[in-house]
Amino acid sequence: MIPVTRLPVLFVGHGSPMNAIEQNEFSLTWEELGRVMPRPRAVLCISAHWETWDTRVTAMANPRTIHDFYGFPRELNEMQYPAPGSDELVELVKQKIKSTTVVEDQEWGLDHGSWSVLCRMYPKAEIPVVQLSLNRQLSVQSHYLLGRELRPLCDDGILILGSGNMVHNLRMVTWEADAGYDWAVSYDADLKNWIEKGEHEQVVHYEEHGKPAELAVNSAEHYLPMLYVLGAGYADEPVSFFNEKVIMGSISMRCFSLG
Repeated sequence: MIPVTRLPVLFVGHGSPMNAIEQNEFSLTWEELGRVMPRPRAVLCISAHWETWDTRVTAMANPRTIHDFYGFPRELNEMQYPAPGSDELVELVKQKIKSTTVVEDQEWGLDHGSWSVLCRMYPKAEIPVVQLSLNRQLSVQSHYLLGRELRPLCDDGILILGSGNMVHNLRMVTWEADAGYDWAVSYDADLKNWIEKGEHEQVVHYEEHGKPAELAVNSAEHYLPMLYVLGAGYADEPVSFFNEKVIMGSISMRCFSLG
């Protein structure tokens, strides 16, 4: 049974870091999500942009704002998102994850997969944020199961936020395009269909879906945060989709919440 006090889980297709400062259809949706979703007491973010050789959580009191990109305007490079960390959430994550050791990290901070979205959802940076890394040594199924282990956090006022892109292939980007290649649009629609039906195994085992999945998932780091969200959710929870659009040929901006 799904607890009635449970917080939704959220996956965001974050796209360009410029969404942090541009008023566009994507950033405006994130602002609306921040207004209408129940306010969390802390956020656990799984970002595509922090890959490690073990499983880590940011454990500093004041995580730095990481500008992990280049070639963007000074306004973006000077932007700060001074959300505090949370010792309590770090301990909760370590308690809930039993399948692997969770290492406390004092070096990383908040990369743009986290702060470019959170600065629109919660612009005052008052809600504590902890990032969880993507362990390169884990199987795809193991990432999904880690999300399952984190599921109880949602019953304790924690927002689990996965930030990546369901379809992401930078090698095939067409920078000025406002639509997607046929294979990108098709696989994005397949993912929506499987998620709506609660068929999570179809999403996890993307290698079974041929060339469109091979192109769409590509190096997988933008795909894996979605699996944490699906794992943390319940297959029979109501699902809502936002920003349902494929841009630049090969980037899906689709977001969804479960619960």
